Amino acid sequence: MSRNDKEKLYEIIDDIEIAMMTTVESNGALHTRPMANQKADAGGAIWFFTEKDGSVVKNVRANNKLSLGYASSGAYVAVTGRGTAVDDRAKIDELWSKAVEAWFPKGKDDPNLTLLRVDPDLGEYWTFPSAPVSKAIGYVKAKLSGEPADDIGENRKVAL
Repeated sequence: MSRNDKEKLYEIIDDIEIAMMTTVESNGALHTRPMANQKADAGGAIWFFTEKDGSVVKNVRANNKLSLGYASSGAYVAVTGRGTAVDDRAKIDELWSKAVEAWFPKGKDDPNLTLLRVDPDLGEYWTFPSAPVSKAIGYVKAKLSGEPADDIGENRKVAL
């Protein structure tokens, strides 16, 4: 892993609007839901707005392990980490935007609004050309050579 791999992983995350967050329910079942992604902070924490009385906060208080999945037209990212509910009005003000208001119409002063801070442990990303021609060329080369396609994308595991 290199510093560039970590930077690339966060660049991909920051460009994707929705993350699929998976938490553990009290009965051990996994619960996955879409969450509006906020930009990661300088320390690498990833932030989400959520409800104090919602399932996300309940689940991370009982078991703080979670995973995040991201997908775009040219990349996928998987992150594992630990979640913590953070009731920090200054941070809410810092992260608040009109886009967030669509999810929380009572505004940033809603007493049920809180933040979830995700401290990532491990990330993995896959990038690939989004152009169908590039994919087709990689596929044809692999079929003709009998070797796995190795020039149609990139995959890196990153300790965070």
